Amino acid sequence: MTGVKICGLTARDQVEAATRAGAAFVGFVFFAKSPRCVSLDQAAALAAAVPAGVCKVALTVDADDDALAAITAAVPLDLLQLHGRESPERVAAVKERFQMPVMKALGIATADDVAGVARYNGVADMFLLDAKAPKDAVLPGGNGLAFDWRLLAGKRFARPWMLAGGLTPDSVAEAVTLTGAPNVDVSSGVESAPGIKDAEKVARFIAAAQVSVDPVPILR
Repeated sequence: MTGVKICGLTARDQVEAATRAGAAFVGFVFFAKSPRCVSLDQAAALAAAVPAGVCKVALTVDADDDALAAITAAVPLDLLQLHGRESPERVAAVKERFQMPVMKALGIATADDVAGVARYNGVADMFLLDAKAPKDAVLPGGNGLAFDWRLLAGKRFARPWMLAGGLTPDSVAEAVTLTGAPNVDVSSGVESAPGIKDAEKVARFIAAAQVSVDPVPILR
C-alpha cells in the first residue's frame, strides 16, 4: 500500500476525514503566507485529534530555531518537514537540536534536481520531492503544480521518500505507477477552496493511491 500524507489541515473535521479514510501522515502548516497556516493553539488541538499510529508532521519554511522550538514545545509531533532552502548543514543542525526525524522537501524540475537530492543523504530521514515553485511564487509548495514524473522513473533513493506536486484523485495512480513512489503528499488537490479539504476528494485520493507499492514505516 502507498502511504498518503494529507497536508495543510486546518479543522478537526478535516483531520477526522483524513484519518478515517486511511491517511498515514497528516500535515500542519506553519508558514504565515499560506492560506493553510495554523496557529500553535490550533495545531495543538488538531494534533490531539489524530489517532495513534498516524504520523503528525509540521511543515515549516526556513524557520529559525526559536520558531521551531515554539512549535515543538506546543504541538505533539512526529516529523519536521523543512520546505524552504535549508542546506544540508541546516537540516543536520535541526535534527541534532530537536532530536526529531526531519523530512527535507526538494523542488524538482530537471534531472539535475533529482541528482541533487543526494546532497541530503546523510542528514535527512526522508525526502519530499515536489514540483519546483516558479520564481515569483509566494508559496514553496501547495501551488497545484506537477513536474515530469518520468524524471523519477526507475530511481532509487537512500532515504524513504514522498512524491508531491499537483497530485489529484484523478492523477495519483498514474503518478505512483510511473515513479514507484512509496508515499504521496497532497494539499490543494483535495480542496474545495484554499485551506478547505473536501472529505470526498480526500477519500478518493487515498483509495486511488493504493497502487501495489509497499509503504515506508512511519518514523518515530
